[in-house]
Amino acid sequence: MAGESSYKRVVLKLSGEALAGENGFGIDPKIIDSIARQIKEIVELDVEVAVVVGAGNIWRGKTGSEMGMDRATADYMGMLATVMNALALQDGLEKLDVGTRVQTSIEMRQVAEPYIRRRAIRHLEKKRVVIFAAGTGNPYFSTDTTAALRAAEIEADVILMAKNNVDGVYTADPKVDKSATKYEKLSYLEVLNEGLAVMDSTASSLCMDNNIPLIVFSITEPGNIKRVVLGEEIGTIVRGK
Repeated sequence: MAGESSYKRVVLKLSGEALAGENGFGIDPKIIDSIARQIKEIVELDVEVAVVVGAGNIWRGKTGSEMGMDRATADYMGMLATVMNALALQDGLEKLDVGTRVQTSIEMRQVAEPYIRRRAIRHLEKKRVVIFAAGTGNPYFSTDTTAALRAAEIEADVILMAKNNVDGVYTADPKVDKSATKYEKLSYLEVLNEGLAVMDSTASSLCMDNNIPLIVFSITEPGNIKRVVLGEEIGTIVRGK
């Protein structure tokens, strides 16, 4: 797949579940290696890559809250879990000789840099992959919102939302409703008005207000990240109003 990238700087949003593979829990080294190789492919296209990782493979703050735990405490636990995922991905990338930095919204200097916008941009300009961990550093905000916020801050061209169980946005859950059809294009206003499970409403509003396009696609097929970056029409694209 030779070609020129459609984007200069991207934010890749990875769900925690994508790192678990078929196990459904924890971190699968084979999945880490596969994702790292896909990221390396687009770095070699001269694309500046930032990554935001979730933590659903380890801990969900919402689940803890539903179990009776204090919501803020549960969310902070989720933020810490994203750091574990970020370090695993960093290790996978560096084994492939891809320069990487992890930046966290909660300071933990022994394992990562604190998030500093200008430093993150400088790393990107030097073609290092920057992995943003620990969410926004605040409870009650999802990693989807983190992706939208960081994309706005670093002036990314697009958010690439990589899914492990679905290849785009559908009218209903395709695993439940066999008649569900996939959208090729959507507006953020349609996502919000129809309550489509693309990303939470805070993240969708932030993307809409800052005119950041979003592409939802499947990461399970090797090479898909590169296909999206090269402009192939796979998945669902969400734009503006």
